[in-house]
Amino acid sequence: MPSLVTSPPRELQHLSMDTDNKKAGKCRGGNLKSRLQCRSTQATNSDGLCFEEMSQWSNSLDRLLSSKYGMSIFQAFLKSEFSDENIEFWVVCEDYKKIRSSFRMSSRAKKIFKRYIQAEAPREINIDHKTREVIRRNIMAPSAVCFDDAQKIVYGLMERDSYPRFLKSDIYRTLLDSTSESVKM
Repeated sequence: MPSLVTSPPRELQHLSMDTDNKKAGKCRGGNLKSRLQCRSTQATNSDGLCFEEMSQWSNSLDRLLSSKYGMSIFQAFLKSEFSDENIEFWVVCEDYKKIRSSFRMSSRAKKIFKRYIQAEAPREINIDHKTREVIRRNIMAPSAVCFDDAQKIVYGLMERDSYPRFLKSDIYRTLLDSTSESVKM
């Protein structure tokens, strides 16, 4: 059965909060901040992640989410705050829109509903009752747009709440500062 959650790219998986798998050598820092500092120098040198791209993330949430690295780092930040269900739902909806098979669409819509939409869902997102009911009706005959209203609400919540916190966070500031310093060298 395919997973509903998109995992970060292989090269950024060590940004997770799992301290059991610490990197050897100078990237041995036990917290996310020190791992991001180390990662930023590596990213600037070998992965193509640069100060200019990261500084663009502060222009809009769209810019952040359209970047492979930005998305992964934002997800890591939200996980560290135990509030990653919104970005997870948004990503799942983006993947859902790409499904062309009506059977797969129906099956996936039901899974998404059970995981994120229904009351007391394991990863319940914060949407109003009216939107929840519209989606309940929409999944009876699912289409690519049946989660659009909830996705817009979730995007708005992230844009007004999580995204500004991310931009002010130590994670983003440290990453931006350390890449800025490596550019100056």
